[in-house]
Amino acid sequence: MFLRFFETLRKTGIPVTLREYLGFLEGMASGLVTYDIEGFYYLARTAMVKDERHLDRFDRAFSEAFKGLEAIPAEAVLEAIDLPTEWLKKLAEKTLSAEEKAHIEALGGFDKLMETLRQRLAEQKGRHQGGSKWIGTAGTSPFGAYGYNPEGVRIGQKESRHQRAVKVWDRRDFRNLDDTVELGTRNIKVALKRLRRWARTGAAEELDLAGTIRATAEHGYLDVKTRPERHNAVKVLLFLDVGGSMDPHIRVVEELFSAARAEFKHLEYYYFHNCLYEGVWRDNWRRWDQQTPTCEVLRTYGGDYKAIFVGDASMSPYEIAYPGGANEHWNAEAGQVWLTRAREHWPSNVWLNPLPERHWQYTQSVGMVRQIFEGRMFPLTLEGIGRAMKAMT
Repeated sequence: MFLRFFETLRKTGIPVTLREYLGFLEGMASGLVTYDIEGFYYLARTAMVKDERHLDRFDRAFSEAFKGLEAIPAEAVLEAIDLPTEWLKKLAEKTLSAEEKAHIEALGGFDKLMETLRQRLAEQKGRHQGGSKWIGTAGTSPFGAYGYNPEGVRIGQKESRHQRAVKVWDRRDFRNLDDTVELGTRNIKVALKRLRRWARTGAAEELDLAGTIRATAEHGYLDVKTRPERHNAVKVLLFLDVGGSMDPHIRVVEELFSAARAEFKHLEYYYFHNCLYEGVWRDNWRRWDQQTPTCEVLRTYGGDYKAIFVGDASMSPYEIAYPGGANEHWNAEAGQVWLTRAREHWPSNVWLNPLPERHWQYTQSVGMVRQIFEGRMFPLTLEGIGRAMKAMT
């Protein structure tokens, strides 16, 4: 019955497996949801989507697989009247106010509502426009579309207008999360999670359930075991290019910075301009009188840190290849020397570039930096961040 749905998910690009599909079918067979389209949606999404980036794809696949359920022909509605009245009553508890429920009861309850629908479907011979009785449009009848009735059954209408229908089959009001959508702090956090590594540190503070069960079984009495809590063990060093050609990318870099600070407990950051040289800084207002020597940064943070460089790598090739090539000061050593030192000291490293990847080939300096990083340059997109995090792990 749901094979087409499974095939649509695969066609949309969601990596759902046969095991996940069988788990979904098992949930349906066990009665987790019955005549509840919203519950069905969440069951299917929970069983078959394992990555938040695929939620919007799932919504589109869900809509495609079950489109048309809202615009049901009159004959099909007549056949569907056998659905349990308890189902509609449960829906009413979610969608109708106390006054509206009382009004329905005054008319004879849901049994009367469904009986009336059955009669009118049988009596009506064609399309009806306006009015308060027949199944049609632009009226106050409880059955039809583009009208108004507080306890209506919507038939043949694309979307809700008053949020009053008892049953709405295809309601999509879920947030888009896809690796092709515009970057945002929330989305970046999802991508950065791939880099996290957990370690148990400190005194034993939490219950080790598996260890307790094993020890109890071995000793024949309750033997409670504890273990240290898990903590985020990843250490990240963030180098951010600022000024000049990076000005158009301020917003997206700010979002990356905000997401990284929220995601990683051990995060250190420094600013640089165009290329890494002998000095970096934390405050752009004091970058001339409060610089930190790059050598000191190399001595302070060990090789277990993961170094992430963020910049468009767009500059004069001389700034990378020659001493004295920097455009704001005299650099005794070329930028490529410092970048190579940094990569050797922090072996887990990447360069994130806010420029579209298709434009990299037109800028010589981008190619030079990419060569220094041995191809470990990635676009500053959700897909690019995902690839970068995978490369660093």
